[in-house]
Amino acid sequence: MIAVDHLAVVGVGLIGGSFAKALRAAGKVGRITGIGRSEANLLEAKRLGIIDHYAMDLVAVAGADLIMVAVPMGAYGQVFSALELHARADAIITDAGSTKQHAIRMAEQFLTAPGRFVPAHPIAGAEHSGAAAASVDLFVDRLVVITPTPKSESQLVGRVTDLWQTIGANVVEMDAKQHDQFLAAVSHLPHLAAFALVNAVAAQGDGAHDPFGFAAGGFRDFTRIASSSPVMWRDIALTNREALLASIDAMAGQLAQLRGAIAQGDGALLLEHFTKAKAARDGWLARSEGGMIGG
Repeated sequence: MIAVDHLAVVGVGLIGGSFAKALRAAGKVGRITGIGRSEANLLEAKRLGIIDHYAMDLVAVAGADLIMVAVPMGAYGQVFSALELHARADAIITDAGSTKQHAIRMAEQFLTAPGRFVPAHPIAGAEHSGAAAASVDLFVDRLVVITPTPKSESQLVGRVTDLWQTIGANVVEMDAKQHDQFLAAVSHLPHLAAFALVNAVAAQGDGAHDPFGFAAGGFRDFTRIASSSPVMWRDIALTNREALLASIDAMAGQLAQLRGAIAQGDGALLLEHFTKAKAARDGWLARSEGGMIGG
């Protein structure tokens, strides 16, 4: 049974494209309109069968009964102001943004009926972007966090929840502020650390030797996410500033302790830090493999 007659995806990249592709594969959507700024990407999305039509103007959301916003956080103001002008009064609006407090602020600032906005965040992704990276099973067994507000219409929250579950996601609801604090620590900070490490290594080049020539699997694994979209991560850092600064300070404190132990030759303290971290990570992996919801 078709659950969505007309889906409009604003931002047909990895996340928006995968959402559309998975709903189509599940037989839950009638037609799909893709909207974005890159015509080449939209043409690729149409060629791949992810969307049926495309436009480069948000006027094209008119007529859609479900609108998925999957754009960089810095574009939310522009997008939501346009949705207020062009979207159907009864359209459900949802998103896939990483900083939920900012998304909610934009909805409440620009929409006269912010209760029709269902803020969501699929905790899934890859270092590649664009429609070509879209995958029909990207969200299978992955966590999707929905952060309703007191203004959110419960029926619409239920419909969005059902759609995510239909394409294989595990859905949980939580407070937007708590979501942003958690994601600052486990997602946003690791990306900043990867960017910083790559830049630090690059700065060690002396012309005679390429420092990356000495890197092996560990460096590749740790820095994989440094190949992610710089624009997207710039916007995430700025829109989750408070929580991210707290996470940076916490990590800086840990690094300071490690630096002090190394400077003092304190092997016992280093071993204590490393052992504690190993136990925490091993425990997390065991819980995840045992069926704990995660992403």
